Amino acid sequence: MAAAAAALCAATPAWSQSVPLVDTEDATLSSVSVGKGTVHPILTLDVRNGDYARAVYDADGPGLNRVPVHVAIGLAVVLDRDAGGRGRWFLTAQSSNGFHGPSVEERAVPRAFYESNNIAALAWRPVEGLTAALAYTVKTSPNGIDPTTQEASVSVAWAGKDVLGELGPNVAITRRTQGDGGVFTLASLSPSQALGKGEGAAKLSLPLALGMGWDGFYGPGSGDRAYGSVGMALSQPLRLGGAKATLRAEMLALIRDGALAAAEAPAATTDRVVPLATLSLRMGW
Repeated sequence: MAAAAAALCAATPAWSQSVPLVDTEDATLSSVSVGKGTVHPILTLDVRNGDYARAVYDADGPGLNRVPVHVAIGLAVVLDRDAGGRGRWFLTAQSSNGFHGPSVEERAVPRAFYESNNIAALAWRPVEGLTAALAYTVKTSPNGIDPTTQEASVSVAWAGKDVLGELGPNVAITRRTQGDGGVFTLASLSPSQALGKGEGAAKLSLPLALGMGWDGFYGPGSGDRAYGSVGMALSQPLRLGGAKATLRAEMLALIRDGALAAAEAPAATTDRVVPLATLSLRMGW
């Protein structure tokens, strides 16, 4: 990965401005390095060995037979800045679209276009390191294999330059407003270590998460169900033309309670531990 990064980088990038972005699947917050200005397009490409959302089968079980690919197009607008010029209020939007080799049940055109998750959020950074966001997500299936659902979320993340910031705490609370209903809570940490000096250095992180679906969030009669995840990720900042980019490789183990795993029969694996690998490239302007 380091060799690939070196080949892609014309020079080690250095930048300081970042904008928040809310994930379309679990409403967690992340920061994207961008250039100067007020309006910032964002593009993310990723390939996975399976498609799981909040530890349950979304459209593809673990394996390499269909290999889902996601393309996410986003936009972040800086609405207001503090006295030091740092962004304080942001309006963000993102559309994440999934493609895979369709199953025999997926007969509606376009057969391979199975997922389109669309989110809009208002984010606030009252102090450096702290970000909070209110978001609304509409999840659709262009080929009709899944029903449309809608969710409202509150997310908070801390990335301050202190011990707590190095752990990267992230909390999201989601209520499903259309679909099965219920509430989902997610708390995560991502301890990280830079593998060099400067903002262009590669970074090794150990993402940890605990998720809980309450009051039938995982479907009628599911009650309260929980999962955890643990893994490792390696990310490398890049310069790709005029974009500030990050190449990331992540490997997670999803660890699910028995009832949550059993609920996937017969569509996918009922294993309590599911491996999920993702290779992604994110670019911001």
